[in-house]
Amino acid sequence: MSERRCAVIGGAARAAAGGWFTVVDPATEAVIAEVARCAAAEVDAAVDAATAASPRWRRRTAAERGRICRAMAEVLGAHRAELAELECRDTGKPLRQADADVTAAARYFEFYGAAIEALYGQTVMSDPDRVAFTVLNPHGVSAHIIPWNYPLQLAARTLAPALAAGNTCVLKPAEDAPLTPLRLGELAAQAGFPPGVVNVVPGLGTEAGAALAQHRGIGHLAFTGSVPVGRQVGAAAARNIVPSMLELGGKSPQIVFGDADLDRAVPTITASIIEHAGQNCSAGSRVLAHQDVHAELARRLAGRFAAVIIGPGHADPDLGPLISTRQRDRVLEYIDAGRREARLVTGGEPVPGPGFFVRPTLFDDVPPQARIAREEIFGPVLCVLPFRSAAEAVSLANGTGYGLSAGIWTADAGLAFAVAGELRAGHVFINGYSAAAGVELPFGGYGQSGYGGEKGFAAFGEYTRTTTIAVGRPAQL
Repeated sequence: MSERRCAVIGGAARAAAGGWFTVVDPATEAVIAEVARCAAAEVDAAVDAATAASPRWRRRTAAERGRICRAMAEVLGAHRAELAELECRDTGKPLRQADADVTAAARYFEFYGAAIEALYGQTVMSDPDRVAFTVLNPHGVSAHIIPWNYPLQLAARTLAPALAAGNTCVLKPAEDAPLTPLRLGELAAQAGFPPGVVNVVPGLGTEAGAALAQHRGIGHLAFTGSVPVGRQVGAAAARNIVPSMLELGGKSPQIVFGDADLDRAVPTITASIIEHAGQNCSAGSRVLAHQDVHAELARRLAGRFAAVIIGPGHADPDLGPLISTRQRDRVLEYIDAGRREARLVTGGEPVPGPGFFVRPTLFDDVPPQARIAREEIFGPVLCVLPFRSAAEAVSLANGTGYGLSAGIWTADAGLAFAVAGELRAGHVFINGYSAAAGVELPFGGYGQSGYGGEKGFAAFGEYTRTTTIAVGRPAQL
């Protein structure tokens, strides 16, 4: 039996004039909720509520805002089991991954709740007859449009620094997975956020998302999603001269040199592509294998893929479903293209029965120009490309339009540092790989992966503007 979930606007639940849309469990295809189908009217109301709340919120001390953010971390922790189960049903991901997402969401509020008290301006002593200093101010109303793959964690990743810095926020979650962001919006009052500081407007991207992106009442826009939609969102922000931050995905390489420790590399490489069924912007979807270990690496990866346990998220398997029938069809279309371009080693077919499951798929001897080697698939599909030299590996790694994350596996520290310095990637891991990395580590991409800085102290640079105040000396001593 499904439930109805309203928008959160001005601290209160609100239905939408457009009615409701349905959300399904991707493991069973059963409807689990009806959600308010917000559009321009509800977005207007949310921006108005955030605008009205902005003056008082920004005037609160950093210590006060920080305390409320840390309280939000505690509230999320207190509702951990509920949120993990909801995230599991909404996205299909294994329960332990959903639980880790709740931990990460709480950690964002904890980190930024503490970090805001260490954020200062600068004193500029460039002229003996003048004292100048900088003040960091919030943008006002910050708009946040997030995708369906990590809804709770990505909501927290953008909301926490924005709120700590003094912005009020309007969040638009993806229509495929809006339930945990809506619950976060409901729980914000328990943490002490005043009405209107945190607003959540679910709806379709073409309706609520478009209305929020082009709204003249916002002062900043953060978007995570696909390149085509990112172009539209960025253009809408540019028309209003509103600063924006775009995180648009990746085609991340893992470079395995001949001296790599395969006992460590193979499990990590496998985990990085099957986590949430490969629906991860930082998924290590390309393996660049040195010719000395190419055959052995491919053999081991095939064995790992064949042993992956597939099932619904509540059973806590290795691999859950894709988010929707649309996404499953997209992944299968890429697999069909891969069959024509490269050598299929294992996988490559959907799992019979209900749910949007696709078996983990490994392609070997993939040509660099192949679609599956260049385009983001967003599914459990791994491509292996052989190389002979470090220079060739760098060329292959940088050979797509993306530049989000990369991994390097080698026992040669000098080689690792040299290669890392040549990669066009926001995150480079040496002898390890993590899609989530850490809250404290700055995160951003090159090229089509987007622009702007998230996580760590870098996020405060996105959610504040600098005002320089210069004071002349009244008289000479």
